[in-house]
Amino acid sequence: MKLKHIALLILLILCADQALKIWVKTHMLYHEERFIIGNWFRLYFIENEGMAYGWKIGGEWGKMALTLFRLGAVIFGTWYLAHIVKKKYHSGFIICAGLIYAGALGNLIDSLFYGMIFDKGMRFDAALMSQMPYEGLAAFSDKGYAGFLHGNVVDMLYVPIIDGKMMPSWVPFLGGKPFTFFAPIFNIADAAISVGVIVILLFQKRFFRQRTAEETGTTVETSTTVNDETQVL
Repeated sequence: MKLKHIALLILLILCADQALKIWVKTHMLYHEERFIIGNWFRLYFIENEGMAYGWKIGGEWGKMALTLFRLGAVIFGTWYLAHIVKKKYHSGFIICAGLIYAGALGNLIDSLFYGMIFDKGMRFDAALMSQMPYEGLAAFSDKGYAGFLHGNVVDMLYVPIIDGKMMPSWVPFLGGKPFTFFAPIFNIADAAISVGVIVILLFQKRFFRQRTAEETGTTVETSTTVNDETQVL
């Protein structure tokens, strides 16, 4: 696996991720929903000030800390990708690392710049300690809705494979309640990170078996004299 190949993969994921985010941001109202394939694959526009799949850490300081963490992870990831390519790690592992890197970079771009380049976005209300939604379509503007490091990540992919089905009364905790299977709303960057992590977990033995053998290989010493009369068959 060459570095230029993994760079191309990262670039393709970034382009797809940012293109969809920008289109959704400028063509859909906040909380607007569009059905793509039946009821189970939809676009549902939300903004996420926290982590992947809507997980949050509190307030503006939490958001800034998360953005800085992402920035540090991307800087480290740049070095690490070059390292594992140079050391000729398993191609599957390099691809997975590239997926994780591309996803982290895709969401980092939102956090760093979206607050500066769009005129509308969720704003943090200190009194309510929550992000407040907005009305109307967002547009590119030199007067952004937030400063550097304070942009919100755009999420839109919603895949409720089972949506609103009533669970049997005997099911613990969920009995008699409507149930949605896979409710999180995510984006292409989140999906890239998840695929990379899951594949590494599933195939880690295959990815690292050869590497372990190379790193723990030993040289066998012998006192036997090898000359013209000694043949090694």
